[in-house]
Amino acid sequence: MTAATEPTAAPAYDVVIVGSGISGAMMAKQLGEAGKKVLILEAGAPLPVNIDGYLHTFFQSPAKVPESPYIPNLFSDAATFTLANPTLLNAPRPTVLTLSADSWQNQSQSYLDQQGPTAFASTYERTNAGTARHWLGTTLRHVPHDFAMRSTYGVEIDWPLTYADLEDWYGQAEAEIGVSANVADQAYLGITFPAGYEYPMPALPNTLVDQYVAAAVDGKQLDGATLTVTTTPAGRNSRPYQNRRACGGNTNCIPICPIQAKYDPSVTLNAALQTGNVTIQYQTVAVSVDLAGDDTNIGGISWVQYDGPDGGVVGRGTATGTIYVLAAHAIETPKLLLMSTNGGKTPNGIANSSDQVGRNLMDHPLYLAWGLASKQVFPYRGPLSTSGIESLRDGAFREDRAAFRIEIGNEGWNFPGGDPYTSLLAEVLGDDESQIGTAGAALVATLNGRYTRQFRMAFLVEQTPDPENRVTLSPTWKDKLGLPRPQIHYQLSDYTKAGFAAARQTADQLFAWMGAEQVTDKNPAAGPTTFSYEGQDYIYYGAGHVVGTCRMGGDAATSVVDANLRTWDHPNLYILGSSVFPTIATANPTLTIAALALRAAATVLTQLG
Repeated sequence: MTAATEPTAAPAYDVVIVGSGISGAMMAKQLGEAGKKVLILEAGAPLPVNIDGYLHTFFQSPAKVPESPYIPNLFSDAATFTLANPTLLNAPRPTVLTLSADSWQNQSQSYLDQQGPTAFASTYERTNAGTARHWLGTTLRHVPHDFAMRSTYGVEIDWPLTYADLEDWYGQAEAEIGVSANVADQAYLGITFPAGYEYPMPALPNTLVDQYVAAAVDGKQLDGATLTVTTTPAGRNSRPYQNRRACGGNTNCIPICPIQAKYDPSVTLNAALQTGNVTIQYQTVAVSVDLAGDDTNIGGISWVQYDGPDGGVVGRGTATGTIYVLAAHAIETPKLLLMSTNGGKTPNGIANSSDQVGRNLMDHPLYLAWGLASKQVFPYRGPLSTSGIESLRDGAFREDRAAFRIEIGNEGWNFPGGDPYTSLLAEVLGDDESQIGTAGAALVATLNGRYTRQFRMAFLVEQTPDPENRVTLSPTWKDKLGLPRPQIHYQLSDYTKAGFAAARQTADQLFAWMGAEQVTDKNPAAGPTTFSYEGQDYIYYGAGHVVGTCRMGGDAATSVVDANLRTWDHPNLYILGSSVFPTIATANPTLTIAALALRAAATVLTQLG
């Protein structure tokens, strides 16, 4: 038994939390500071003393994907590029490396049992501090109409709260994360701030790529909006903050900031542990949410503890408390709820009288456009993204098609094209790999002319909630603990596809205004992340924004939790994180996740008295 574990007969706590990601950590810190005793059950390995191990794994990995620095290792044999078999791991997780035609439905490669008809393309972590370990750091607020799509545009569904309900909580979340931004830049499309409000730090400077795009598009009219390149609120330091240094301009924010200028939930988790009131039990997988004797309240959470990613079971038990909080992400949370049948008392799972648990899985499917600027813009410097075009996040067009925000990338063609490696190999090998291609001074001149002009833009398209896009339990795919793996059913609606088509048209117009040479792949080969719409073929990428599956609402018959994130069925069970979002909205979700968690923490403290 390690120092980070608890004995099987654990004492009762005020609150038991499943998951130590951003929402679980936010909740634990608030409760710990208020003197409440908290136990966190975390499926991943213990917090490291520093991130050197993660950096070493990342540098040594043959694939620089979002999951590569973190435990468990992606490869069972990195030399042969052999992926680790999820069947042999205690707490496996998905990876983008399985999104190919021969792997996305392969049980020994893909953790998710993907049933299609198209692939869910985003991933998440089952490690300490959660998926925001590898987030980009974008901390946008939702615009007011994001909360009221049904009443404003007659589509999707309304949230049971408004922007005004979250405005102050957004400010508290921005202080906890440490957001760099300027209020004047962010007051658009109805977003408001209290009088005198200031972000914790000023905005990061625009890059030469940002300036190039702004010079061409600022003031242009499109879809009834005036376009403006806006600095993006960032969860990274523009100056020292919270004993962390300022951003040094590395372009590997995804998956890891080497100097920890970017916030990740370990910052809040460590603060929670330092209160002396929060205990965390690592390498512990929650396997069931158990009813109390009254068959209404929750009486415990059963868990199993393992020894290493592929080791044996070292303990089983039940964590007991007064209140229980699930913060295990939008796929693992519904999986846990569905597994919790309580000997037949809850045959459809805990908190599922509405039959909404697992439904309405969403993401921001990405349309990527990339090319060569008409002049040198010197990418591969600065955070991955420092600015975007937010003008098209809202408008009357949302009656007919999905909206999107536009992210301007600073990492050249690394995301869409695998550069700088791809261009180098192509030039050296030439058309015929049996002969040497470009070499010497000619090679340097060619690559300099290309690398210094590369840039990309990502269009994050909102996806409609669809009850048939869902997480269920795989009947046959198991992990090493014998637990069912998540089964995923996923497709894009015509409303979302129409937004994707508009994104391509917008990209074409932007590149024309910039005089840039676009090399975007507009004829992708058929695969698990491609679709056709009105005679055109498209490829989408995952944004890493796993949303939906335990929606909040104002009616117990059609939602899982209320506006305070308390489950309708069980008065002492709360659900945090992006799973409670009724819609995906148009902003990256992390800031809203944090704001909702802080708001829910206040409710829990009130309930505890």
